[in-house]
Amino acid sequence: MTQTNKTKLEAVSSVAEARVEEEIAYLSKRHRVSPAIVREIIRRIGTSERSAVEREIRKGMARR
Repeated sequence: MTQTNKTKLEAVSSVAEARVEEEIAYLSKRHRVSPAIVREIIRRIGTSERSAVEREIRKGMARR
């Protein structure tokens, strides 16, 4: 029984990681920045919520 729970958790984890990577790719293409920059913003603000990340990207663009 614990084996099936562990397998399910791994599957959920991999799906969540894939969604985050898709979101990073989308945001980087939309705002024409590197995916590494988007990852750094997510790490710095502590959330991968799209609106928060876009707000931070716009702040950075305004500084240029």
